[in-house]
Amino acid sequence: MFKNKSYIGISFIILIFGIYAVPKIVDRIKNGDVVKGNRLDNVGEKSSGGDAKLLTIGKAPKFELINQDNVKVSNETYKGKVYVLEFFFTTCPSICPKMNVSMLEIEKTFFGNPNFGIVSITIDPAHDTPQVLKEHRKLLGVKSSTWNFLTGDKKAIMDLSNKGFNLYAGENAKVNGGFEHSGLFALIDKEGNIRCRKDDFGNPILYYDGLDKKGVRDIQQDIKILLEE
Repeated sequence: MFKNKSYIGISFIILIFGIYAVPKIVDRIKNGDVVKGNRLDNVGEKSSGGDAKLLTIGKAPKFELINQDNVKVSNETYKGKVYVLEFFFTTCPSICPKMNVSMLEIEKTFFGNPNFGIVSITIDPAHDTPQVLKEHRKLLGVKSSTWNFLTGDKKAIMDLSNKGFNLYAGENAKVNGGFEHSGLFALIDKEGNIRCRKDDFGNPILYYDGLDKKGVRDIQQDIKILLEE
C-alpha cells in the first residue's frame, strides 16, 4: 500500500513538471535558445574574437641580403605583404627536405596572391651562393616570384637567426651536414610584425612547426587571417 502511494505521488510530480516545463522547452526550441544558458559553458555567447585573434609578438628584425638573382632583398621588400620566413641550407641532410615540402605546400596554397611571400635564408652562405640558391630553387620547382632564397654575410645571418628571431642556428662539426638549425617558421604580417596563435593553454606559440602537419595547417589558416586584415 505504501509503495503504491509513493508511485502515485511520484507520477503526480512528473505530471505537474511536464505541464509546466514542456511548453517552455518547446518555446526555446522554436526560438533557437535550447542550448543557451549559464549552465552550458555559455555556448550561446560568442567570443568577441579575443581567443581567435592572432597575437602580435613584436617587430620582425630588419635584414638586407642577396637573393638567387643577385638582387638585394630586405624586410622592406615585403612591406605590405604577409610572409613566412625560415632558416635552412641547401646541403642539409636532415630536416630541410621536410621543411622544403612544407613550404612548397604553403606556396601552392597561396600561389598567385601578390600579397603573400616566402623568405628562405641560408645559414651556410660560404657554400650557398646566389647561383647555388638559384639551382636549388629550380630543383624544388618553386614557381612564386615572391619566394626569395637569400644569402649574405655569415655573422649577420647567424645574428639574425639567433638574436633577431631567436631561432637557433649554429655550426656543429659532429653532426651530419655541419650545421644545426630550427625547423620553425616565422609568420610576419603586412606591417612587419611577428604574429602567432595561442596554444591549447592560452600561451603564444611564437613560431610554427614546419616539420609537423598540424603546424603547417595552422600557419596556412593564420596566413589567410592576416591576408584579410
